[in-house]
Amino acid sequence: MRSPWLDIPLADYEGHMALPSVGQGDLLATQFDELLTSLLPESAAVIGCAGGNGFDRVRIAITKRLVGIDINPHYIQELAYRHAATIPGLELYVRDIQEPLAGIRPVQFIYAALVMEYVEPAAALGNLVALCGPETILATVLQLPGSHAPPVTESPFIRLQELAPVLRLVPPEKLAACASEQGFVLLATRYLTAASGKQFALQLFRRSAPPRT
Repeated sequence: MRSPWLDIPLADYEGHMALPSVGQGDLLATQFDELLTSLLPESAAVIGCAGGNGFDRVRIAITKRLVGIDINPHYIQELAYRHAATIPGLELYVRDIQEPLAGIRPVQFIYAALVMEYVEPAAALGNLVALCGPETILATVLQLPGSHAPPVTESPFIRLQELAPVLRLVPPEKLAACASEQGFVLLATRYLTAASGKQFALQLFRRSAPPRT
């Protein structure tokens, strides 16, 4: 089935996320920034990178290699236009993380925010293993169920409503169970609230090295 993400204009997506009534763009960029600051990875990958939200906060003297992966080639093209000149270690790939991620060298840190809701988590996590070196940290952000707001917040950017039929909220405990099957150990969970009142769970995992045989 064709992903609806291939038909959402980047301007619509970024405009929606930046609305004060949504407030998710800055929320996700801030979490990315804080994780980079605390972990100080030399290499990082952003899954579902879109136009590069938060890429302007990367300290290139520390994170010397930054990988962006997205299913939409137009998003990747625009991200390259915005950041290729200022991030020397930028690598960009048009990939569906539900398919094998061959040909990409492992990284120390993976950030996957509001991604697992649009994929099969077990398959995606299994493919993310290919990006993991020894002790790689994976950070995920999941949208939590809410009793009042719809899963996709209503906004003037009506094309975003095309995502609603394929959005499947993933309970944090389910993601943790799927992650454990792929060798990811849950380190911490914390909860975030956007301007819209929607709540999110940020989970940190470590991919333990497989045992020696």
